[in-house]
Amino acid sequence: MKLGFELRKLVLPLNVLLPVRQIKERQREGPRYRTIVASIKELGLVETLVVYPQKEEPGKYLILDGHMRYSALKGLGRTEAECIIANDDECFTYNARVSRLNPIQEHKMVMKAVRSGVSPERIAGALNMEVRYVKASMTLLDGIHAEAADLLKEKNIAPKAIRLLRKVTGVRQIEIVELMVSANNFTRGYAEALVLGTHKDQLANPQEPKEKKGLTQEEIAKMEQEMESLEHGLKAVEESYGENMLNLTCARGYIKKLLENGKVVRFLNANDPDIFTEFEKIAATETM
Repeated sequence: MKLGFELRKLVLPLNVLLPVRQIKERQREGPRYRTIVASIKELGLVETLVVYPQKEEPGKYLILDGHMRYSALKGLGRTEAECIIANDDECFTYNARVSRLNPIQEHKMVMKAVRSGVSPERIAGALNMEVRYVKASMTLLDGIHAEAADLLKEKNIAPKAIRLLRKVTGVRQIEIVELMVSANNFTRGYAEALVLGTHKDQLANPQEPKEKKGLTQEEIAKMEQEMESLEHGLKAVEESYGENMLNLTCARGYIKKLLENGKVVRFLNANDPDIFTEFEKIAATETM
C-alpha cells in the first residue's frame, strides 16, 4: 500500500507555497476564519498545511489543504508554516474526510484541556467564542445518565436537546435516546416532544408541572397518552423486526430457488402469470 504522505513535517516559508484558490473577503469575516485566527494567536498553527512539491518549479509547493490557515498566517504577519508533504496532488480528497465534532466530543475535548490546566478563558480565546459557551460545554453532561451519553457520543445532537434530558430520570433518558437513535432524529423539537410525553413518575421533578408555550395542560396530557401509545407500537415493531426479516429472507430465497426450476416457471406462466410476475419482483429484490 502506498502512503499518501511523507512521514515527516517540514517548516516552509509562506512565499514558496502556491495557493490554488483565494480566500474572499466575506470568508474572512465568517466565524470559521475568525476562529482560525484566534487559535493561531493563542496556540499557534494546530493543523498543518498539506502541500505537494512542484516538479516544474523546484522548491515551490502547491497547497492542497489549508487555504484559510495559509491566509490567516499571512494576515497575522507570519512568515512560515508547518507542512506535511503529500505524495500526490489529489486536493479534492482532504476536506471530504473532515469529521466535525459533535457536542459530546467537544465537551470531552474541553474537559481534557481543563484537566490539563488550560483555563476556560484561554480555551474561549483559542476557539473565538465567549467564555460562557465554554463553561456551558463543561457542564453539558451534568445530570445525564452515562449510558444515554454513550449512545449519543457519535451523534450530531443539539446541545439544547441533551440538556432537556435532565428533566427526566436516568432510565427514561436511556429510553428517549434509544427512540431518537431508532428514528435518527436528534433535534431539540423531537427531544422536547419525548420529554413532554413522559409520564409524571419518570420526571426528575414530578411535582413540577409540565409547561409548553402555546399548549394547555389538557393538550400536554393528550400528547403524553399519544406518545406512550407510539412508543409501545415502536417497541412492538422492534421486537418483531428481526423475526420478520428472517422469515422474509428465507421466503425470498425459496422463491428464487423455485424460479430456477423450468417446470415451475412454465406452470406459473401458463396458470397464474400474475403470481409469476410478483415472484420475479421478489426474487430480483436485493435488500428487504
